[in-house]
Amino acid sequence: MNKKVVIGIIAGVVVAVIGVVVFLILSQSKVKPEDVWQSYIKLINEQKYEEMYAMLTQESKSQISKEDFIARNKNIYEGIEMSDMKSEITAVEEESSSIRKISYNIAMNTEAGSVNFTNTVRLTKDKEKGYLINWSSTLIFPQLNSTDKVRIKTISAQRGTIQDKNGMTLAGEGYVSSVGIVPGKLGENKDADIEKIAQLLGMTSESINKSLSASWVKDDVFVPLKKVSMDDTDLKKALLEIQGIKITSAKSRVYPLGEAAAHLVGYVQNITAEELEENKDKGYNSNSIIGKAGLERIYEERLKGTDGVEIYIEDAEGNRKTDIAKIDVQNGENIKLTIDSNMQTKLYNELKQDEGFFVVMHPKTGELLALVSTPSYNPNDFVIGMSTEKWNSIKNNEANPMLVRYLQSYCPGSTFKPITGAIGLTTGSLSENDTFTYSGTRWKKDGWGEYDITTLTEYDEPKNLRNALINSDNIYFAQATIQIGKSNFTNGLKKIKFGESIDFILSLAKSQYANNGEISNEKLLADSGYGQGQILVNPIHMASIYSAFANEGKMIKPYLEVKENNEVEYLVENAFTAEAANIIKDDMIQVVEVGTAKDMKVAGRTIAGKTGTAELKASKDAEADVLGWFNCFTTDSDENQLLVVSMVENGRDLGGSHYLIKKIKTLF
Repeated sequence: MNKKVVIGIIAGVVVAVIGVVVFLILSQSKVKPEDVWQSYIKLINEQKYEEMYAMLTQESKSQISKEDFIARNKNIYEGIEMSDMKSEITAVEEESSSIRKISYNIAMNTEAGSVNFTNTVRLTKDKEKGYLINWSSTLIFPQLNSTDKVRIKTISAQRGTIQDKNGMTLAGEGYVSSVGIVPGKLGENKDADIEKIAQLLGMTSESINKSLSASWVKDDVFVPLKKVSMDDTDLKKALLEIQGIKITSAKSRVYPLGEAAAHLVGYVQNITAEELEENKDKGYNSNSIIGKAGLERIYEERLKGTDGVEIYIEDAEGNRKTDIAKIDVQNGENIKLTIDSNMQTKLYNELKQDEGFFVVMHPKTGELLALVSTPSYNPNDFVIGMSTEKWNSIKNNEANPMLVRYLQSYCPGSTFKPITGAIGLTTGSLSENDTFTYSGTRWKKDGWGEYDITTLTEYDEPKNLRNALINSDNIYFAQATIQIGKSNFTNGLKKIKFGESIDFILSLAKSQYANNGEISNEKLLADSGYGQGQILVNPIHMASIYSAFANEGKMIKPYLEVKENNEVEYLVENAFTAEAANIIKDDMIQVVEVGTAKDMKVAGRTIAGKTGTAELKASKDAEADVLGWFNCFTTDSDENQLLVVSMVENGRDLGGSHYLIKKIKTLF
């Protein structure tokens, strides 16, 4: 190749390289210091700490290594859950030909709320790299020195209590026994003792040994294993006979009424990962507890409170130096119920061996004084933790102790007859003097074929409304319902909220008069009149309906939380006419005075009531399971009026209504 050509090529390359370098220098010189600073802020938001370090001056890098820089920024910014940092530049000053001073405002979000401050930063111009940041810890927070630490402190909110009407605790903070081992005090037969401890606590030897082998465990350190009830004295006595066992007290959510109010109050447990995700940004963390059932779950938002959070700077000696941000703790709300603990416990103990419920309400105010479902479970077991064996004994129990029976709907049997009578009287399709003609304990209408209506007792008195209620006459109410007519009957039931959701804090099963919303034939209509057929009623709804007989035809609205005012609310203002309601009430008084419920008579009290037996059978002649019902209310003018709706399953063997009457009388 020609020598001149080679020299020319080399010269061209040199010129090109010089041109690129000049271009880069000129380009770099055009980057403003404020743009560099905003790029640094962007990297903070993106948590790109290594790239942030690359933007520092060499002098800054000599003061802190890349690893330490990354760790310090990461620990602080992510530790306080910083997000959405914004920098507003307020001034740029030229301190020298190579140094620019930027004044700026910072705004960012943290776990303790928003943080705002003013600060300054100096950027030094490098010939090759452009403007670089003179960094120190004060750029994180102006008051933060290199030896200081940023601390975050959480102040746990106290969960609110649930109380009864008299201020007695139904759910609140209390104490349980914490059972553990001091490893150095275990006896010579260590393995045998651990096996025995495991059996007593419903644990496995493997889980206990895993706890004992944790890195922090020392011979003289208490290693907690399980919490047990303070009242479980027999268990604690057996445990303390084993060398190395130590029992201390620990704070916990407790339920003083235990099984008696379990379904109503519910329980709390540690939050799950799924629940934590569902409740993101609501103040929960992996150590939070959350309501899992009953009112603990329903009132969760009001009970849980809001944890307090503090972010502050601590100096090298551990002294609190400067506060950065703070959210004050807000304890949970205390909730007061209309429930009477003594009544709740008394009724639970009366029925705890059976499958049934009690609903007790003040008929004039709607205050619910007791909501009992049996059998039950102990909510304290869910809080302190139960063994798989214990859970299986609950889950596999055919009596279904987890079922909240007063929230379901059931066939009401003869307790429905007053409702049929009230609808007939209200619509004018039945009068108290209407009399039907029949004899014996069986009746059927022509054209019904083999289908007939049976009643239990034959009586000589006229077959009118009062005598039919006193004697609980199925045949009378079958004929009366046919006379009332399907339209009047079903419209009357719709009027009193059949087929509707009831406005109440707990979710109640809907009451119904037919499976598909339509009474399809006359036989079904006749059966419906005395509470059979496809009639289903929710117990709390039933209490509201029965309150109309004590309130001139107005259905009281049941409520569970104490109200600031004593204003009475009605679920249905004109459920029945006042005349109809009073006729039924007077007839029901006679049911107690001389009729099927005369064993409910209490000296000095006037009580209206109705017995009921609901037969649950697949066919007319099949042997049926029986629900025993008894509903009643006092008509005295004192403040201690009560309305009770009750039911027990397996009523045939127990004695049905009369089994319940014995238990209800204990309230008087």
